Amino acid sequence: MQIYHTLTSVKAPRGSAVALGYFDGVHCGHRQVLCAAVEYAVHNGLTPAAFTFELPGNQTLKGGRILSPRQKHLRVEALGIEQYLEPPFEAFRALSPEDFVRQVLVDCFAAKAVFCGDNFTFGARAAGNVDMLRTLCEPWGIRVEIVRMAQYGAQAVSSTRIRAALEEGRLDDANAMLGAPYAIDWQVTHGKGVGSSRLGTPTVNQNYPADALQPCAGVYLTRIRIQDRWWPAATGIGRRPTVETDAKAAVTCETYVPDFSGDLYGTAPVLEFHRYLCPIRKFRSLEELSALIRSAAEQSKAYFAAQTVK
Repeated sequence: MQIYHTLTSVKAPRGSAVALGYFDGVHCGHRQVLCAAVEYAVHNGLTPAAFTFELPGNQTLKGGRILSPRQKHLRVEALGIEQYLEPPFEAFRALSPEDFVRQVLVDCFAAKAVFCGDNFTFGARAAGNVDMLRTLCEPWGIRVEIVRMAQYGAQAVSSTRIRAALEEGRLDDANAMLGAPYAIDWQVTHGKGVGSSRLGTPTVNQNYPADALQPCAGVYLTRIRIQDRWWPAATGIGRRPTVETDAKAAVTCETYVPDFSGDLYGTAPVLEFHRYLCPIRKFRSLEELSALIRSAAEQSKAYFAAQTVK
């Protein structure tokens, strides 16, 4: 997938089919829009494309970032999008709906068809809606397809619902709405060495950046991709009350990979969250904490041994 970070013409020699949206999380609803554009492009000899944007200062629309930019790009690419335009919001925020259609859809994409959800808005101050999009695209010969919003639990799937599910520990709900396991790929950093020096369970530390959504504190069954293979693991997110006396200690994300040993510092392995196991709590001894970590790791190994997860 070719990614552009400015308003520029993409490579679409015969025109493109364009998915429109912010695509935060690349959830089931987003996937329906993206896949509709890809399918139309394949059947009509067009280039499958997507238009989204970046907010200033790594902000997000309604809360912390669900996926890192790299995870977002990889998930979009996996759906078949080939040309991906992601300019800063400031580059087009002042465009009228008419100018958005001409400068973005026509000039940048040579669009023949566009796809969006029924709540899509565009143009300065979100002045344009899907009805206006149809009206403005018609003179240019651009087909407009409104994709029905995906449903989960009799409600529309949304990034807001996914954030709430992650923050409340409802990982099954979050993953179902995402259409794939929630995952991070933050860079591995040095911790305080408690896992290796005092617990006998060395951990991979991937602490959350300030702009990212932080899931519910707790212990999770996870798997981590190292050296081109997946390793069962157990991950704890929290303030480590057993070893930290400061109630305002920084929240950490630490992963114990029972069958792996090696130096991962400076790398950014993908860590997938598959099951919420239990809350973080203070133990009476380090031995009890170590026992929980080892038990969680064994449960993770058993969980993935019984799964058909690719």
